Amino acid sequence: MATARGLRRLLTSSRWRLGRRGVSQSRALAALVPGVSQLDNNSNFLGKRPHRRHPGILQLPCVEVPEALAAAAQLLLLQSPMPHLEKQVRALTNYLWSRHLPVEPEELQRQAVHLEEKFLENPDLPQTEEKLRETVLRALRKTTYHWQELSYNEKLSLVYMVAKLDGGFAAVSRAFHEIRARVPEFQPQTLLDFGSGTGSVTWAAHNTWGQSLREYMCVDSSAAMLDLAEKLLKGGSESGEPYIPGVFFRQFLPVSPKVQFDVVVSAFSLSELPSKADRIEVVQTLWRKTGHFLILVENGTKAGHSLLIHARDLVLKGKEKSPSDPRPGFVFAPCPHELPCPQLTASKPLACSFSQAYHSIPFSWSKKKLKEEKFSMVILARGFPVEANRWPRITQPVLKRPRHVHCHLCCPDGHMQHAVITARRHGRDLYRCARVSSWGDLLPVITPSESELPPSPAKDPPGS
Repeated sequence: MATARGLRRLLTSSRWRLGRRGVSQSRALAALVPGVSQLDNNSNFLGKRPHRRHPGILQLPCVEVPEALAAAAQLLLLQSPMPHLEKQVRALTNYLWSRHLPVEPEELQRQAVHLEEKFLENPDLPQTEEKLRETVLRALRKTTYHWQELSYNEKLSLVYMVAKLDGGFAAVSRAFHEIRARVPEFQPQTLLDFGSGTGSVTWAAHNTWGQSLREYMCVDSSAAMLDLAEKLLKGGSESGEPYIPGVFFRQFLPVSPKVQFDVVVSAFSLSELPSKADRIEVVQTLWRKTGHFLILVENGTKAGHSLLIHARDLVLKGKEKSPSDPRPGFVFAPCPHELPCPQLTASKPLACSFSQAYHSIPFSWSKKKLKEEKFSMVILARGFPVEANRWPRITQPVLKRPRHVHCHLCCPDGHMQHAVITARRHGRDLYRCARVSSWGDLLPVITPSESELPPSPAKDPPGS
């Protein structure tokens, strides 16, 4: 945390456009970028299903929070009216979206030493130790990101509920949908939600697997948040019957290393931790408590994506360090590989993010309207990946043009590929599958190996 006290102690993420082209030029593009070699139809994966329902389709229709949750949130605001609430919600939303990770002490020390050396080279600046220290301190204050930990009291918890409840529900619902769509036989019984906040994860999990889940463990360091989440479960009151049974609230993670949960979730919570050491400890603890799936969700920004990739790599590199559960971990989604993220290693790093449409909760100053939640996610699983399902992931909006389709893919070989797909070059089935696919879907294709095809550089999504 970059405070003056801390500093004194130390001193002692281009728009890409494509216009309409003629048919002949689209075929030339397809020949220049043969990013997809053939349809993965070894097992007749389509069967009698139409192309719009191919097994790589993971789209989730527009999400809407349960009526009971929306009604409880509206009632809580009526019971605790706050002046200028809309303005506070907008300010908190902007702050959370633009938030960066805290600067580590080692980085501050490195910056301080660099500034000190720079100032010592300037003969016009004061050279006494005390004045030099003050000069360096002032420079650090101007150039260092000042991260602050948010203290969620009763008032700020309500503001957060209005700002993030429905969008957070939509993002987590999309992550749960990925698991349910690809592993329909998975029926979890227990769930752990770290940094549970308003409880949107519990509602989304109940909406997805309500018939099987019997225990929800919600952990949050803020007593006010836990109280708010419990009231939402009880319809906005303190004494009502909970809408979802089997929900428990705690301020600390379960101590026993042997206690595991079928599903473990951390949604928009790792970014609230004050240091890298804290994040490492939490991720390792959450992985030890994971029986099947660990789901990490953050804002769809470079900072959020980078945080998730570091957490992913931490789990993958530490797979042999879990004596209580020797099963290794692998990336279930969204990456089709466990190699370095090509989005972050590109010349111009980009965030690997996704978008989920949802209907916002109508409050007194607003009406229900369609919104988009942009988020990044990583889903880790115990066991071994099914290689047959490691199809390329579509990482940007699909561009549909006359007789050709542009898909930006993250491929199993760890590279980004810009594929221009036409029916003439790639076949009718693949062309139609690509045309009905969307951002975030898997494209059921076999891609050339790295030795056959040089990787294409990652590009900015259109309209960014």
